[in-house]
Amino acid sequence: MDRYGITVPFDDVPLAEHVSWYRRLDELGYTDVWTGEANSADGFTPLALAAVASARLQLGTAVVPVYTRGPGLLAMQAATMAELAPGRFALGVGSSSDVIVERWNATPFLEPYKRVRDTVRFLRAALTGEKVDAEYETFTVRGFRLGRRVEQPPPIYVAALRPGMLRLAGREADGAILNWLSAEDVSKVVPEVGPGKAIVARIFVCPTEDADRARYVGRIGIAAYLNVAVYAAFHEWLGRGPQLEAMWTAWRAGDRKAALAGIPDDVVDALVVHGSPAECRAHVQRYVDNGVTIPVLAVLPGGDDLAKVVENLAPGSA
Repeated sequence: MDRYGITVPFDDVPLAEHVSWYRRLDELGYTDVWTGEANSADGFTPLALAAVASARLQLGTAVVPVYTRGPGLLAMQAATMAELAPGRFALGVGSSSDVIVERWNATPFLEPYKRVRDTVRFLRAALTGEKVDAEYETFTVRGFRLGRRVEQPPPIYVAALRPGMLRLAGREADGAILNWLSAEDVSKVVPEVGPGKAIVARIFVCPTEDADRARYVGRIGIAAYLNVAVYAAFHEWLGRGPQLEAMWTAWRAGDRKAALAGIPDDVVDALVVHGSPAECRAHVQRYVDNGVTIPVLAVLPGGDDLAKVVENLAPGSA
């Protein structure tokens, strides 16, 4: 595979120590580092560290929400990263979820499709350096112009789950960012985006041959995400609704223990890559074979120490 990324920052490593980790990722053959943004580090600062630590790593946000920054600030941060890492930064944006937007950031989660569409259109204009004075359907920007010229405007990717947003990514962005899906699901999702687009997928990996341990860790992650409305709807569309109904029912009743127990092994095995390092790399390759162009590992706890895991999962490892 041409690209092979990993999610940063690593939770148990202080940010100040990440510079050496980025250099090691580069040495091991990782081509990309991508960040998320929920309730830990923000999506841009770890990438700024990576930009100066390595001259080769590709950098991306997967993703930053379109609601939690004003359009101008989002353009400014994207432009800053594009200047720090010319030709190496990609801006991934998405609607995020009602939990992150409304509960944690006190912002109404209204018309997510339109807000993402309008933000992409604004960013396309703003990152060229032109003055933007426009009324979009979900917000208005008056007289904004970036104060520093962007020599190479970054590609813009859209986080997408179901057909509407996937088609928006294909129509108005440079690619789509996928999350919490199986290698087989990729074959259903990618055609909705259309040809010629980058497909980034965050792939959850628990590199251990202790299947019970991997499934325990995987169930925690699945319950945390797939009970959020947008992810539940995504898996209904993928056809996984009957398999997840027991979890959803128990979760709505407030029985977290039963919700975890209600997740079938085959669902965990489909959504969380586990096994030996070689088996994990082979499983990631299936995502690529089905249409992912930039696989991005998200390492879950449960295996060896982090340094060993990163080394063992590296693309050139034996």
